[in-house]
Amino acid sequence: MSQVVAAPDHRRRWLALVFVSAAQLIVIVNAAILNVALPSAQADLHISDAGRQWVLTSYTLVFGGLLLFGGRLGDLWGRKRVFLVGLVGFAAASALGGVASATWLLLTARALQGVFGALLAPAVLSLISLSFPDGRERARAFGVFAAITTSGSAVGLLLGGLLTQYLNWHWALLVSVPLALVPLVGALKYVDDGSGTDRTARLDIPGAILATVGLAALVYGFTLAQNRGWADAVTLGTFTAAALLLAVFTLLQARRRDPLLPLRILTERNRLGAYLSAALGLLSLYGVSLFLTFYLQTVKGYSPARTGIAFLPLVAAQATGAAWLGSRLLTRLRAGTVMTAGYLGAALSVLLLLLLDTGSSYSPVLLVAQLGLGLFLGIALMPATSLANHGVGAEDAGVASAMINISQQVGGSIGTALLNTIATGATAGYLASHGSAAHATALVHGYRSAYLWAAGSLLAAALVSLFLVNLPVLRPTAARTPGPALTPQATLTPEAAPTPTPTKGGSPAPSQEWT
Repeated sequence: MSQVVAAPDHRRRWLALVFVSAAQLIVIVNAAILNVALPSAQADLHISDAGRQWVLTSYTLVFGGLLLFGGRLGDLWGRKRVFLVGLVGFAAASALGGVASATWLLLTARALQGVFGALLAPAVLSLISLSFPDGRERARAFGVFAAITTSGSAVGLLLGGLLTQYLNWHWALLVSVPLALVPLVGALKYVDDGSGTDRTARLDIPGAILATVGLAALVYGFTLAQNRGWADAVTLGTFTAAALLLAVFTLLQARRRDPLLPLRILTERNRLGAYLSAALGLLSLYGVSLFLTFYLQTVKGYSPARTGIAFLPLVAAQATGAAWLGSRLLTRLRAGTVMTAGYLGAALSVLLLLLLDTGSSYSPVLLVAQLGLGLFLGIALMPATSLANHGVGAEDAGVASAMINISQQVGGSIGTALLNTIATGATAGYLASHGSAAHATALVHGYRSAYLWAAGSLLAAALVSLFLVNLPVLRPTAARTPGPALTPQATLTPEAAPTPTPTKGGSPAPSQEWT
């Protein structure tokens, strides 16, 4: 039986938004903060080139694999409760990683960060979604949320660079401990508990195991491809195992009474378009950020701090694109149009990076490319994030929120592994034909190959948005009677949009509504 979640007062809701968004920012920052610190950590802990990506993917992969579990846990046991456990656990895991003196301990801490981050992140998005059901306020709230969170990757690069330069790489992890105190105190005071809807339902433990192991096998396959080749039997076997595990997971979800991921979440085309395009967009962003970091430090000789500062235009552009342009365009143009244009602009910006060579200066190419990538990707990801809960009942808000996080984090994890494989292979091929004297040029050649594939990923995201996201332009109308899960003050609906009717399982039937 769905519980009624009362809308908190205006000031309380907006303060809660700031604090939970700050918590989400910490999670996203930690997916990227070691990008800049990685060369120092790699040298200090004697990590191999092939193994360095696991410092990044041990976090993003576990995070992505357990997000569905975390989202469903919030739906059943209370979103505020799960949020607080996730935040405290995340801070503790960060402290463990910060004192790590061996590779295995660092990887363990990063994996634990992923576990607790998977509890925190879907609770954040579902709390915001349930607190801002009104279309006009919802657009503004998700604009603020997207401005904070879409800048997380670039903020991580900046913070990681400054801390590594002036302290050491350990502080790139330790910094999360004091940062977590602010949203923790704020959440205890201002965040209302959007409680679960059915505490008698059982958690799908087999589903969580299958999803996590299947995704791990998928990313590990890309690592093997880098070391052993794409045609190697072990590589092919790993990819096959990943496909089988994920296929069994899908079949299990269709049969279970209380599935980890109700398949109805994926059958609505607008939500599906948001999930797929976000995965493709973050695949590109994570890969581009990684190789720009190596370009600036390895080829251009930038210090970690200077590298972090060099990413400031990307941070500012993402915040502007999401909070200012994205939220405004969403009330004037179709969501699919906004997303398609954003991803296309981001793809063109990445293609500018093909002009970089060993002698390039920061301006104009790198500066313009960062501004374009940040601005256009912010514009595209804002409506994609808002669409994550489109047409979903309160009982599925957590797991639907988890899906957009999964799309972004698993896309980023696969992007890091796949583009690293492509760049490494291209670099090796260039060295084989030109000799070791051209090492810096070979690295740039490898980076260019990765940029080209990253642009292709953004083009694919644009096509997904164009053909799957078909919501009409939102128009303000008079308030209507709220649904059973929330008590909104007003609602924005498209012109002549039908009222959604519940379907089996509690979620509304697909419609053209933004609630």
